Amino acid sequence: MKIMVAFDGSNVSNEALRLAVQYAGVFQAEVYIVQSMMGGPDVPRQDFINKEKELDYVKAQVQESGITCESHILVRGLEAGEDLVQYAEEHHIDLIVIGVRRRSKVGKLVFGSTAQYVVLKAHCPVLSVK
Repeated sequence: MKIMVAFDGSNVSNEALRLAVQYAGVFQAEVYIVQSMMGGPDVPRQDFINKEKELDYVKAQVQESGITCESHILVRGLEAGEDLVQYAEEHHIDLIVIGVRRRSKVGKLVFGSTAQYVVLKAHCPVLSVK
């Protein structure tokens, strides 16, 4: 079984990761920690390096608990939701775990909702954590 965690370093994504690790222990699954960086090739190199270090640290923590884990930064120029769904399809992910934040209706209209996109478009079950 493959479990993907949409990770952005926020409290809700840390909670999503914690839950994914619990599921991985029960189902003997692999965990994929994935972060999408909008901007494609225009992402500043230092931002990419900082995110890479953060994901390496988180990955090491997961591996210390005995769970097989990979981390990936997506820099393909897509919107985050679209990027995550596409990655899940390409890697035959069985479950996506994603954190959700509360936003007003206007906030969702203006900024969109990555979690909402993933829930509606993913080919596999999505577990949302708040």
